[in-house]
Amino acid sequence: MKEAKTSLRVLQLNSLLTGGGTDDRSVRIAHAVHRLGHCVLMVGPPGREFTQVAQQLGLAFVPSTTGPLKLKLIINTARLVRSHQIQIVHARHGRDYWPAVFAARLSGAQPRVVLSRHLAKSPSSWVSRRYLLNYCDAMLAASQFVVKVLREGHADPASDNPERHYRPPMRGDLSKIHVVYGGIDMTRFRPDDGTSQRVAWGIDPSQFVFAVVGSYDFPRGKGQPEFLEAAARVRSALPQARFLIIGRGNMHLALEGQIRQLQLQDVARLTGWCTDMPAVMNAIDCLVLPAVGTEAIPGVVLEAHACGKPVIASDLDGIPEAFNAGGYGQLVRPGSIDELAAAMLAWAKKPPIDLAGRWQLHEKVAAQFSLERAAERLVAVYKSLVAPSAAQA
Repeated sequence: MKEAKTSLRVLQLNSLLTGGGTDDRSVRIAHAVHRLGHCVLMVGPPGREFTQVAQQLGLAFVPSTTGPLKLKLIINTARLVRSHQIQIVHARHGRDYWPAVFAARLSGAQPRVVLSRHLAKSPSSWVSRRYLLNYCDAMLAASQFVVKVLREGHADPASDNPERHYRPPMRGDLSKIHVVYGGIDMTRFRPDDGTSQRVAWGIDPSQFVFAVVGSYDFPRGKGQPEFLEAAARVRSALPQARFLIIGRGNMHLALEGQIRQLQLQDVARLTGWCTDMPAVMNAIDCLVLPAVGTEAIPGVVLEAHACGKPVIASDLDGIPEAFNAGGYGQLVRPGSIDELAAAMLAWAKKPPIDLAGRWQLHEKVAAQFSLERAAERLVAVYKSLVAPSAAQA
């Protein structure tokens, strides 16, 4: 798209690009901002999974390495800010917050610094929690729940998951914290025929597929252990049910051991990571997200609803915000195997909505969470920082 006279010049810094929802949405929203007529330069490591996606989408990409104390990344970014007359430096991960701040200062060009927070917790270091808001112009939270955590903190001492016990707030000018929802590519996540993916999994048309989609790292992943516990209760009442764990992580051996321990080998398995998530969402019958950790706002819930599939998920953190966009399925008490198993049985017995109903659900999600809406919201924040007086007019 031809750059408009009023276009912004934005540098997005992402030193991961290894995969997962944050990197996926970050790259695609950057592309959506570019399609609105703005100049977007992405800086990140070469050869990563989403480096290739950025390049396939036609984003201007500059490879950069970190080096000791991330000095190379900071110096190279500062040079790019000067040479491209960058107005906004936007860091997508916590590891890039201070490099973005230092690069902006080193450049001497006085660009605005924007930081995104995709986790349902404040930065881990006391220094960042105390001082970051003094050195950035805006911190964009992925959900209203994340805004609450950043401004007020959050405590759940009764949880059996230590990461939920206490999440401290940020300090400084809290008015810089805003919610800007991410977006889903509605041209990819849409109702479609999932037969080919089911055949690839060896799933019979008569079988009902429950699936957890996401990473599974210790201590609890996205609730995959709870999912398997519920599966052990569901299988006797629903012999045609199948239980898939789709993702990757360091709990791989532990989950395989749990499958054997629960004697689920004939009905449950780890499929490995799948790069074609729209095919996955159209192939399953019900998405399950029994999270017991911290959740900012799960994109998989939006993706499943956009494809017209029901969702059973834990009622915690930012999950209800994502769930309510479609509202098709059920929220359950976190950690309750009884509630989870009962919900799975109930939804397996309900007839699926027809194709017209799936498309209605798709449009309902698109109204709030399309890539285009996300890009428009993000550009509005950028413009308010570059020209506050114009944004107030």
